Amino acid sequence: MKSVILKIIVLHLIVVLLILYPAIGYSVESIRVLIVDGKKFKSPNKNEKVVRIGNSKGEAFLEGIKYKGNIEIWKGEKGLYLVNEIPFEEYIKGVVAGEMGSNWEIEALKAQSVAARTYALFQIKYGPVQKPIKYHVSSSVMHQVYKSGNVSESISKAVDDTKSEIIAFEGKPIIAYYHSTSGGKTEEASEIFQRGYPYLIPVETSSELSPYHVWERRIPIEEIENAIQIKGIKNITIDSFTASNRVRNFKIQKENNESYFPAKDLRRLLGWDRLPSTLITSIMREDDTLIIEGRGYGHGVGMCQWTALDLAKKGKNYKEILSFFYPGTNIEVYEEK
Repeated sequence: MKSVILKIIVLHLIVVLLILYPAIGYSVESIRVLIVDGKKFKSPNKNEKVVRIGNSKGEAFLEGIKYKGNIEIWKGEKGLYLVNEIPFEEYIKGVVAGEMGSNWEIEALKAQSVAARTYALFQIKYGPVQKPIKYHVSSSVMHQVYKSGNVSESISKAVDDTKSEIIAFEGKPIIAYYHSTSGGKTEEASEIFQRGYPYLIPVETSSELSPYHVWERRIPIEEIENAIQIKGIKNITIDSFTASNRVRNFKIQKENNESYFPAKDLRRLLGWDRLPSTLITSIMREDDTLIIEGRGYGHGVGMCQWTALDLAKKGKNYKEILSFFYPGTNIEVYEEK
């Protein structure tokens, strides 16, 4: 009789779990990562001739970092490329280690774990096919920062405690964009990625904990000219703003004409660190230098990591944090082999 009751209880728990966490019909064991220098992103051109010159299972060192798993070395026209194929959940641990500090609140680490897992799964299932070398993501900010090697106990726990959990919208994994510092409000996805999503809309945030909440940059006009390949610039002013008050376009003033330049492109060409964000509060010219003041770091879309930390410190759990940044979504699980 007791065994029958126990079986009924176990069956009931399984049904409850399936209701709370319906399974998404995807299975993934590993992910292929293009290992790149974080400061100098280098990927093969689509038509670049490449040849695999090595393939082994073990360890490899690049820029002082040790990578484990299946390692492929390719030779192309621009140099060597290294692709690391690793177990999927081990990759997620490396991303959380690269994206957040190990001393951060556990609920923020869990939120990052689920967001990183969702982003990676989306790239595997729906991302563009990378050619001529097949890989799903790079190890840089172009996708997700991946830090190989031993990770802290807190990060391992955050990933293990949320194993297989992803953010879903209408039964599919979302494209879970996130960034460092929002500066007070997140951005509409269509302003950055040419496409909008109902779960990637501006929300008010609190990122005062971040060292990039407020910043100032002094950038010589000549540096900007070299970056955007426009000479003879007399001044640069703000032309238009997005819904989140980020700069959409700059006005480039020359001697006899003026033109417009997308702020997101100027940031990319100058460098992510050189212009931390397009949430610019002031721009002034002093001699041949622009003094730019602003807030935030990153494109501003999706989860703000420093706000996630602030919410965790205020007692919010990871599900509440993710629901705040990705409204209308659910936490679901993907099937494992």
